[in-house]
Parts: sequence; C-alpha cells; structure tokens
Amino acid sequence: MTPVTAPWVRTRLRAAPGAAVALAVLVALTACLAAAFPRALDRYTDAGLRQAVERAPADVTGVLVSAAPAPGLDVAAAEDSLRPRPLADGHRSVLDAVERPLVVDEEQSSYGVRATDSLPSPEEWLPRPDGLPAEMVLAAPQGLGDHARLRSGRLPRVAGGRAGSSTTELEAAVTEETARTLHMRAGSVVRLPGHRELTVRVTGIVVPERPDGAYWSVDPVLRSPSLRRAPGPPGAPAPTYWVGGLLLAPEAAPALLGSAPVIRYWHLAPDPDALHGRDLDGLASAVAALESGPGLQRLHATVSPLADATTGLDDVLTTYGRLRGDIGPLVAVAASGAGTVAAVVLLMAGGLAGDRRRAELALLRARGASVRGLAGRLLAETAVVAVPAGALGLGVALLALPGARLLPALWAAVAVTAVACLALPLRAAAAHHRVRVHDDRRDAASPRASRRRTVAELTVVVLALGAVEVLRRRGATDGAGGPVAMAPVLVGVIAALVLVRVYPLPLRGLARPARRLRGAVGPLALARAGRTSASTVLPLLALLTAFTVAAFGGSVLGGVADARDRAALLAVGADARVEAVEALPSGLSARLGEAPGVREVTEAGVDYLAKTPDDGQSLPLAGVAPGAYAALAGRTGLGAFPAGRLTRPDGAGGDSGNAVLPALASPAVAERFGDRAFRLRLADGGVATLRIVLVRDRTPAVYGDDFLVVDRAGLPAGAAPPNVLLLTGDDLDAGALRRAAGDAGAVHLRSEERDSYVDSPLQSGAERVYTAAVAAGAGYAALALLLSLASTAPERAALLARLRTMGLTRAQGRRLLVLESLPQALPAALSGVLTGWAAVRLLSPGIDLTTIAMSTTASPVGRAELRTDPWSLAVPAVAVLVLAVGVAALQAWWSGRRGAVAELRAGDAR
Repeated sequence: MTPVTAPWVRTRLRAAPGAAVALAVLVALTACLAAAFPRALDRYTDAGLRQAVERAPADVTGVLVSAAPAPGLDVAAAEDSLRPRPLADGHRSVLDAVERPLVVDEEQSSYGVRATDSLPSPEEWLPRPDGLPAEMVLAAPQGLGDHARLRSGRLPRVAGGRAGSSTTELEAAVTEETARTLHMRAGSVVRLPGHRELTVRVTGIVVPERPDGAYWSVDPVLRSPSLRRAPGPPGAPAPTYWVGGLLLAPEAAPALLGSAPVIRYWHLAPDPDALHGRDLDGLASAVAALESGPGLQRLHATVSPLADATTGLDDVLTTYGRLRGDIGPLVAVAASGAGTVAAVVLLMAGGLAGDRRRAELALLRARGASVRGLAGRLLAETAVVAVPAGALGLGVALLALPGARLLPALWAAVAVTAVACLALPLRAAAAHHRVRVHDDRRDAASPRASRRRTVAELTVVVLALGAVEVLRRRGATDGAGGPVAMAPVLVGVIAALVLVRVYPLPLRGLARPARRLRGAVGPLALARAGRTSASTVLPLLALLTAFTVAAFGGSVLGGVADARDRAALLAVGADARVEAVEALPSGLSARLGEAPGVREVTEAGVDYLAKTPDDGQSLPLAGVAPGAYAALAGRTGLGAFPAGRLTRPDGAGGDSGNAVLPALASPAVAERFGDRAFRLRLADGGVATLRIVLVRDRTPAVYGDDFLVVDRAGLPAGAAPPNVLLLTGDDLDAGALRRAAGDAGAVHLRSEERDSYVDSPLQSGAERVYTAAVAAGAGYAALALLLSLASTAPERAALLARLRTMGLTRAQGRRLLVLESLPQALPAALSGVLTGWAAVRLLSPGIDLTTIAMSTTASPVGRAELRTDPWSLAVPAVAVLVLAVGVAALQAWWSGRRGAVAELRAGDAR
C-alpha cells in the first residue's frame, strides 16, 4: 500500500483556521489602507489643480498664439492668409505644437482674425457719456454659431461668399449685453471711418453660451462693452467713452486689411479633466516650450515667423506648485507614522505566530529540516492567505477611490503583502538557525545587550537627531527629504529603545523591598514585570510611534484651526458683525440681541473718512462706549484695555470746544503722532482733538494697521453714529441674523469667514488624510498592544492555574495580572505623553502651517505654528492604560472560568 502524504499548506490551514482568517483580515485591511493613501493623494491634488485652473480667468489660463500677416506680401496673398481654410490649417499646426501632458479642450478653443485697434464711429445714436464717440473692435471668429444662441435676427454672412480688402459693406452680430448697452438692434448700421471707411450692418443679436468660457475671453469687449477713460493731463478729469465689439462672418476677415491693423489668433483652452497634479513639472515644461522653446520654433516653421505665444497658465501652475510643496511634507509625516505602526503590527503578527509554533518548529529542525526548507514552507502557507487578502484590499481601494493611478496603489499593496508573507519565515529562520535541545527562559533579559543591538540603536539615535536638526534648520517645506518626514517616527523609536532598557531597572529595585509586604501578589507582580526581553521592543515602538504621530497630528490640526479662527476673528472683530456705510437703525441692536445664540451686542461708530488737517490722510476713527467696548476687547483678546483710560474727561463733549479726548491707537498711528495732542477732521465737518494714551496692535471695530478709538460721547453731536454692531455668542444662526438685519447692513459671521479659508481641495484633502492617518495609527497601536498581550497570554494563564492550585483566589489572580500590566502600561503611557510633547516642541520651529491653514504664504495673524494639543496627548495615554488593564482583567476572568485542569497538561512547556 502506497503511503499518502498530506500537503503541508492544507494541513496547516485546517489545523489553525482562526489564525488564518485573522491574518487575512489584517492583511486585507492594511493593504486597502496602503493602496488608498496614494490614490487619495492623487485625487485631492488633481482636484486642487483643476480648481486652480478653473477659478483663474479664461484669458489667463488659455494660450494665445497670434501672428500678423507677413510683411512684404502682396494684397492677394495677405487676403488668402486670412481666409478660413489657411486659418484652419494653422489651427491644426498650433495643436500639433502642444506637447503632452498639456491637453487642449478643442471645443472651447477658438481662432480667427481681429483688429488690434478699435475704430471710432461717428454715429450720433451710439451713447456718448462725455461727448466722445463710441469705438468698435472688429473680429471674425470661427464657430460663432456653436458658442452663442441667436436671440433675434440672423448670423452675419458675406455677399457672394467671398470678401476682399476692397469690400466696404459688411454684416455683423453683437451680443445681447452689447446691444442693450449701446442701444443696438437688428438692422442698426454702424459706420467706421478707418483707413478705409466700412459700413457694418447688425444682422443679429446673440447670447453667449458660456460667457466666462475661453471662447469669449480672447477680447472681453467682444462679449461685454467697456467704459474707458481717455488719456489726459494729470489731475484733469478724464472723459469716458464706450468700446464695443462687432462679430463678423469668418469669410469677411480679408475686408479688415484696408481699415485697421489685424492679426490672426489661435486661443487654446486647457482641458481641466486632463490635468493631473503628478504632471505638474511636465505641464510647466509644455507651457515653457510653447512660449519660448521647441514649440514656438515649430510655430515659426509651420504657422508664421512672426508667431508669438503668451499665457498666464505658468503663473497658475507655479502658485499651485508652491501650495502643494508646502502641504506635501506635512502629509508625508502622518503617512510615515501610520505606515510605521502598521508595519510593526504585521511584524508582530508574524512574531506571534512564530512564538506560538516555537516547539513545533524546533522539533522540525531537530528532525533534520533545513532553515531554507522550513522558511519556504512557512512562506508558502502564509502567502496562500496573504496574497488573496492583499488583492482583495487593493480591489476595495480601487473601487472606493476611482480616478487615480493604479501603479502606486499596486506597489503599496504589494509591499504590505510582502511584509505579511516574510514576517513569519524570517522570524522563524532567525530563531531556529541553530538546532536547540531546549529553549532558554523567554521572560528573562540578557545582562548585557549585544554589540549589534547597541550599534543599531546608536545608528537610529544619530539618524533621528540629524533629521530633527535638519527639520529645525530648513523646515519641512524646504526640501529636507525623507528623513525629515520620518523625524516624529524616529523620535518615537528613540523613546522606545530607551524605555525598554530603562524601565526594568527601577522595577527590579522595588522587587526586593516589596518582599516585606504581606501577601504574594505585589512582590510577584513586580518580579514578573521586571523581567523583560527584546520582544517588548516592537509593542513599545508601535505605541510610542502612535503617541508621537497622534501628538504631532493633533498639533497640526490644532494649529491650523487656531490660525483660521484667529484670522477670522481679526477680520470680523467678534462672533458676528453687522456693518453699514450710513448709521444703522436705532432698534436694530435690540432685534439682533433677541436672535438665537446672541449674548452681547456692542455698538461702534466708525468714521473711515476722518482726516488729519495737515496732510489730509484718511485715518479710521471708531467712536465707542468705553465700558462695553473694553469688555468686548477682553473677551475676544483683540487689544484689551482698561475702560477708564478711554473715558472722556469731565466736561468734554459735543459742545466742549477744544477739550482733548484720550484715544487708543495702533502702533503705526502712535509712532506718527506720539503723545502730543492733534486735531482730526471728521466726515461731517466737525473737529475733534485727541491725545493717544493707549497703544494696541488690534481692535475689534477696525480691521487694519491704522486706527483710532475714542469715547463716542466726547465727539461732536451727531459725529460717528453707530454703523457697526459687534455680536458675541455661541452657535449664531446666520439666517436669523440676516432676517433681523434686513437691508439695514451687511452681516458677516466669524464661522463663515473661517470656512472661507479652506479655499482648495489641497487643504481639505490634506486635513482628511492627516486625520485618517492619525486614526489608523491609533488603531494599529491598539492592535499592537493586544498582540503583545496575546503573545504572553498562554504563559499568564498557566501561571494563574499553578497559583490557584497553591491557594490563590480568583480576586487575587485578577489583581496579579492587573498589577503586572500596570508597571509596563503606565511607563509606556507617560513616556508617550512626554515623547509627543517633546516631538512637538522640537519640530515646531521647522513647521510652518500657514499655507495649509490659509492657502497662502501670508496670514493676517503671522506664522501659523504647531501648538501642543492636550487631548492628543491625554486620550491615547488613558486609552493604553484602560486597554491594558481591561485585557488583563478579562484574561483573569476567562482563565478562572476554564479552571486549572485545562491549563495544566502533562508535557506542556508553558
């Protein structure tokens, strides 16, 4: 009979199906998160670039290629160069000159012929605001019917289908706005006496399909007439005149040769859907090639030697690139931290499996199994579970986040799968490279660390210190590189290595005097807690790295929120602001005070037209009630001051003549006037005499660097009536405030102003990724703690069983496990708090959050810096303690239910 050998992989999976399912879930989840990260980055960077291009005016983002007729051509050749077919050939040549990855939206692109100068019209029926004749710009764009809707009349045509430089009568269409402003209608005739007089008959009124699109941005006056000022001598009033646009038929372009200078133009609109943040450098190169590189040379060869290309797209790309460059390193810090904790968890899962199978693998080695063969078998059984799970996680990420690159997500999922597959084989190969008769004691530490371990730890310390120093000197956004992104992680690594070496020492010192205590629970717990090994490095590394990243992430999000909140407070002056140019109604304060959430309403009268008599410079003056205004300034933190210093002196009022009022001023105004008395002419013609007694950088009523604040009761009667109301409260209802204010004034809310600072998907996307990375790191850290406790669970269960046979009660068993977990969990929690705080303080000088907070490099509140967030430090620490104690208590309870017989089996090495 032939013996049948059961396959290794199938046997192992059937023997431990629970472990296989747990590994599959862990790998699938980690692969999904790892693959989702680069795809999320792609999505929000692409959205940010598209928004930047779409928000910019179409005449800025478009590429305008223009070429005048070549000099020296005869009349017939010049006319032929302006006809539709040569222009269409030129359009194809221009499109061919555009290099990838810049893609042109051909539907919104346009080309044609237009006059470079406007021509005055002697028609008296055209509006003349200051007596100057209206002027007209002539253009013959292609595809007018595809980009405009005919409202009345018909589109222009050319009699006979062909025009030349001798043609004097033409037809044109005008936009609805042009017709309304310049009093035109279908059938109107406009005479244009240029080099050769033209007579243009308006045959139709059109409505642009997309007025703000690229087609209508070649010359804005073709869409909307412009009121311009004629140049004149300085100081003299400049008369105004209208400039409008007349849209000719494409075949009429040669008729412009005899009337005004003309150019051929090709306006290329970029396709927003084809813009990707990863192609930023290629886009900049493609634009530069068109403006002054190989693309322009091809235009000279195929279109005209006089061809020229201009665009503002390069400026848009530069601004976007600066914003992305400032935000990217901050996201890399969060990603590196979460990735490190996830990698530690995968390694711990492999280590846990290796520890559980230590006896089995030692037996196989003793029976002749080679290290290579043993590692190969373990790799095969792990790959059977991990590879499908990694593919599943990748598939979920692809479905959840469509529209991004596949390759980075694929590599991320492959890396996760590879770590999961190799963790167990490598751990087993390292532990069983020599055949051993019996294992050493696993809960004891070596008296001295090996030289290799010492060198490795010193190397990590040097790398961490170097990364922190580089970050402090150069900043996270100045191209410091990968080590800087890993700096918070390396700080956590240093703390983990130091803690593993240090914390057993005081526990061992306390174990001897603890023997004098009554009972065996306390001394036994201290003795067991003081025995540690290198296996505790990974759990501590995961915990402290998660602590550091959580503290750093909380500091980033807190610093961003603080910067936005402070900037919004400076802009509004309180939680809400109601402002008008003229005086507000007298009963408005009472109505607003009854709105939901409003606690206080403070009145202020701001005179923006107050001037100094000597130089006539405007200087905003706020008249307030000192008591209420001082309370408001104190609540908001905007230039708090004692109310008594600003109160008018006795007898100073509207009829007090030359009485001097005390004033609060900004530093710039205080430096200008000093402590002398000076006069200020108010908008109503009155005069106030002031002396600066207080200097503050900010004040709620006036936004800016120049302001004066005085007691309104000391101003002349009727001066600076209340036109600003400053509201404080919680959860203010914008709708209720606007209904109460009506048309009396404009309502501005601090919350709305704060939301307006999130101006780009780059900002919101980076914040979401950062929050997700911190949450993922915290989850994996908790999982690492559970794996650490699970690795020693059999040993603790066997210990409780033995102690129960010697008389230990269940309550004492619970206390033993809880007391044993506290000496490890408590130092880890305290070290995590200290590490997170130190990382924030060390890295704060090199981190500038201004761009991610305000979407610009300048902020009204100055540089936005990291700040320590107490919740980010306290919550993880408490969670670690609760989790460690809870798991210990749960294990003690479960072991008590199973009984001692189930744990004490003959031949069990636990």
